[in-house]
Amino acid sequence: MRKITIVGAGQAGLQLAVGLLDQGYDVTVVTNRTGEQIRDGRVMSSQCMFGTSLAHERNLGLNLWDEDCPPVEGISFTVPDGAGGKAVSWASRLDAAARSVDQRVKMPAWLAEFEKRGGKTELREADVDDLESYALESDLVIIAAGKGEIAGLFERDAERSTYAAPQRALALTYVTGMTPRDEYSAVSFNLMPGIGEYFTFPALTTTGPCDIMVFEGVPGGPLDCWAGVGSPEEHLERSLEIVRTHLPWEAERCRDLALTDANGILAGRFPPTVRKPVGQLPSGALVLGLADVVVLNDPITGQGSNNASKCAASYLASILEHGDRPYDRAFLQETFERYWDYAQYVATWTNAMLGAPPEHVLKLLGAANTSPRIARRFTNGFDDPRDYFHWFMDPAAAESYLATITA
Repeated sequence: MRKITIVGAGQAGLQLAVGLLDQGYDVTVVTNRTGEQIRDGRVMSSQCMFGTSLAHERNLGLNLWDEDCPPVEGISFTVPDGAGGKAVSWASRLDAAARSVDQRVKMPAWLAEFEKRGGKTELREADVDDLESYALESDLVIIAAGKGEIAGLFERDAERSTYAAPQRALALTYVTGMTPRDEYSAVSFNLMPGIGEYFTFPALTTTGPCDIMVFEGVPGGPLDCWAGVGSPEEHLERSLEIVRTHLPWEAERCRDLALTDANGILAGRFPPTVRKPVGQLPSGALVLGLADVVVLNDPITGQGSNNASKCAASYLASILEHGDRPYDRAFLQETFERYWDYAQYVATWTNAMLGAPPEHVLKLLGAANTSPRIARRFTNGFDDPRDYFHWFMDPAAAESYLATITA
């Protein structure tokens, strides 16, 4: 039986661990927090997951919240006109509903499920010396989390990384009391050119159903305003100030908000980064980076947990197909490249959305006001962003597509 050690108990690490365990592998997950500590800690992400990613969970029997988590049935898109109104406003349904389960709910349950199925966990803040030990006793070591020394094992890939600095000031606010949208639930996405983005959607958290407010502020702009915010109450008030000032239609839904809990807030920033996937320990032993460790995107397109799920599924397929052959550098690199065949499109699209919208993009999004076909295609691209490269990312392709729609 081949032994695999996974350092990190997040979306990708635990999904891959369960998948390998179910296929007869000897799997150990190393985590620096117990399930209880995760549940009692601060929120980690917004994690709106679309149909394909949810299917990966369902295939492993990890879809434990289908009845409890409110669905996200569509996406609405709005661009303000600068005078208190809307220049662009439309909505469309997803072909398959999305869902967002707070990782403070999901990861403790998955840890318990992993152990129930026979997996082993080790509670440790792993360092490089620990990795050396794992490499000696395991056929393969996969890094799904890590800071400091461990993060330094994976060199930034300058050719594949578009930015070297953070492109947004980020904040999350988990709330109850938000007025639901008319018609159907959705990611309510608001694009404010030159200022940033705000979107919100229903989710399930430790206290039950909620809504997550996500703020993306252009550095130095009016949404880059989280420094000095001290208490959870101040964080909520700052969130409300933003929607009242810039998005009055969203403020209408926020008249009776309360925080889900004192830990339901987060603020920070980071540069979107692609790293080389193979890390080498001082002994010469090799380790493989997984998900955000090697491809870290800005949350603007909501792809983080989706990428994690798809990366875990891709790595699982590569490992199973590899059989009993050695896990050498060539295999580790090829395992990542197989995932990168997909992830490169997500990264390119996400990085493009961080810049000023080009004319052809504004034209397409505006045309969706009157074209349900365009609105539906854009909405469902969030599940598989590769489709955008046929009609959305290229000016000539956009013009051709618009001409087809018009005809």
